[in-house]
Amino acid sequence: MSTPVRVGVTPGIDIWSRPWEQRRQVVDLVVDAGIDHVFFADHVSFRVGHGHDGMVTAAAVANLHPTIGIYIGVYLLPLRHPIPVARQLANLAEMAPGRVSFGIGVGGDDRHEVEICGVDPRTRGKRTDESLQIIQCLLSGETVDHQGEFFSFEQARIVPVPDPPIPVYVGGRADAALKRAGRYADGWLGIWCSTRRYAESLAIFKQEAEEAGRTIQPDHGIQLWVGVGEDQTEAASYVGPAMEGFYRVPFEKFSRYTPHGTVDDIVDFLAPYLEAGCRHFNLTPVAASAEQGIEAIGEVGERLRRMAD
Repeated sequence: MSTPVRVGVTPGIDIWSRPWEQRRQVVDLVVDAGIDHVFFADHVSFRVGHGHDGMVTAAAVANLHPTIGIYIGVYLLPLRHPIPVARQLANLAEMAPGRVSFGIGVGGDDRHEVEICGVDPRTRGKRTDESLQIIQCLLSGETVDHQGEFFSFEQARIVPVPDPPIPVYVGGRADAALKRAGRYADGWLGIWCSTRRYAESLAIFKQEAEEAGRTIQPDHGIQLWVGVGEDQTEAASYVGPAMEGFYRVPFEKFSRYTPHGTVDDIVDFLAPYLEAGCRHFNLTPVAASAEQGIEAIGEVGERLRRMAD
């Protein structure tokens, strides 16, 4: 049985500055547009201090709507201790059973963000591997004794156990991230890569999963900013400044990996990733308004699902 296509959206960073009733209306619009989940990134103190804690945001979304899926993507796992993370995930699953997806990454776009959390940036990958093993054991109901390079403890236990289990995705562009995903995750979450690299990445995931003795039906995704407008020029005028303001990097560095234009343009951009094996799309639209962006992504999702049938 093939993995169904899902489409998620970030409904605007400004949602949390709106009155509560308007927040609820935005999430209702996401549901009405046929979008499967909302997703939010996670940062502690990015570049000039920006950030939204992924767990806090997920809990807020869980209580704005009773059915919408919630995707944390990506959570900077090496900046946290794995036992409190497991506790937070268990509580989220209790609030919103079957609705939570957990995407993790090692960070590194801003080394200073890692350093101020007391973590040596050179250890991010190894810390993440150790943390993932601990979290997955705890969330399967085990009582865990652990003596590792970064964490040591005895008789750790987390209840209640999430039912159904929370799917885990690993994001990142490097081969190390792909191998991590193959060893531990339900799928890989790509970002800023060509369709050729995307297909190559899924092959690396498959080989690593097989070598680890895992037999799974993978659910791979991609996470992208999207510009929505009457044409590509107008769309770039929305998404370009938004990305430059966040990453402090010229839009030209991102433009070839950022679908922008009409719904047709966006679907044409994403279709090759669908063909390569992508089954969920996390899209951050920037348009004349948050509502227009959400409606456009709803149309994109409907078209991609039809193409996959």
